[in-house]
Amino acid sequence: MEAMAPKGITYTNFGPGMSMGHTVAVKAIEGVKAALSKTIPTGTGVHRRMVYIELNDGYDFDQVAKAIQSDDYFAHDETHVFRVENVEALKDMVHGVLMERKGVSGNTQNQLFRFDMRINNPALTAQVMVGCARAAVKQKPGAYTLIEIPVIDLLPGDREKWIKKLV
Repeated sequence: MEAMAPKGITYTNFGPGMSMGHTVAVKAIEGVKAALSKTIPTGTGVHRRMVYIELNDGYDFDQVAKAIQSDDYFAHDETHVFRVENVEALKDMVHGVLMERKGVSGNTQNQLFRFDMRINNPALTAQVMVGCARAAVKQKPGAYTLIEIPVIDLLPGDREKWIKKLV
């Protein structure tokens, strides 16, 4: 999107859905027996966290909720914590992202790009990891970020077949 509109602003709105990273972070808080953290986009890259927890015996809900809300992973977002009887009953692996870029192409104003997807978070994460493993063996030895790897190297099969299909 930035290549097509170099001047502008991009908003990344995650959700609505389960955040694997935030869920793991909540489970690490003392007193939490089980947890689920959902990301709710509020627009322009701002998010709300809805956290559902089961408590271990002997822990005070208000203290645990405060510990979650003050954790660095949550402190920058509006975070609501709810005590529930059964976290598993609330789990849904659906997640999504809406990326919007408002910008300028050359001298042309008012360009708007949108990339929207709704996914099964663990399945897509696993598929991206498989693609990266596939691409890693095609690179010279070294360390790479995802944007440094040619997109075609992430795809399975013959490179020429992909070029014929996609170009």
